[in-house]
Amino acid sequence: MRTQLPPQDLARDERFHRISTTDRFNDLRPNGLSQAGRMDPESHESFDRARRQMHGIFVGEIQALEGAGRTAYDYTTDETPFAMKLDMARQCWDEARHVEISLMLGDHMGTEVGEYSEAVTLFEAACHPDPVFRLAGVNRALEGLAIDVFTTMRDFAAEMNDPVLWFCEDWMLADEVTHVKMGSTWLREITKDDKERQQQALEFQRTVDGLFNFRGARGETREASIQLARKFREMAGFDTEEIDEIAAMAEQQRAERLANAAY
Repeated sequence: MRTQLPPQDLARDERFHRISTTDRFNDLRPNGLSQAGRMDPESHESFDRARRQMHGIFVGEIQALEGAGRTAYDYTTDETPFAMKLDMARQCWDEARHVEISLMLGDHMGTEVGEYSEAVTLFEAACHPDPVFRLAGVNRALEGLAIDVFTTMRDFAAEMNDPVLWFCEDWMLADEVTHVKMGSTWLREITKDDKERQQQALEFQRTVDGLFNFRGARGETREASIQLARKFREMAGFDTEEIDEIAAMAEQQRAERLANAAY
């Protein structure tokens, strides 16, 4: 089996409809000003947003499975310790379970596979040839986003009084905290004698986090469409300064988006 698989070679069946990352971020429908706030349980629009969000989580879990699998396979034991490969294999098991859960939640919420498009933006974060950058992009940035999204969806489920959605999101959230923690631990372990490489990887992570802010849709206010889950991020190995930086970057992006919309 080949190593370093490019995103365009990911296998999908005829149900999936792939778009480019450029098209994904140029499409204002998921992240437009009219839908930039939190999902309001009293709004009929929120039902469609929640269904689209659930489909996005589903394809994201597929790509997280693929990303963790590539991290486990793409490198020799000289590049990544065998114990880290075991952690990545454990993550694959978790992500496969998340795909199954997300499929059933799609049925629960009335969503079919392929009803919405799939961009491979998340897997692209898993395509860096350096395993340390891979950990920063996948286990810290991508899985960090998953912490925020699952927290947001769990809170929405509580407001909607949907115990099925709440239980599933809470279950997957616990796994994501573990996945980020593994990434935080191994990134620091592998680069403990190479601080320059560590800083370069963290800078790459900040770039990915900037994309995953979705023009400022992520934030700590109640009105943010994606809640920055500070408590769970701290449990997963993020320090206060890192979380503050993501929050400040998201707020700046939000201000820029609102300013541009005013013209």
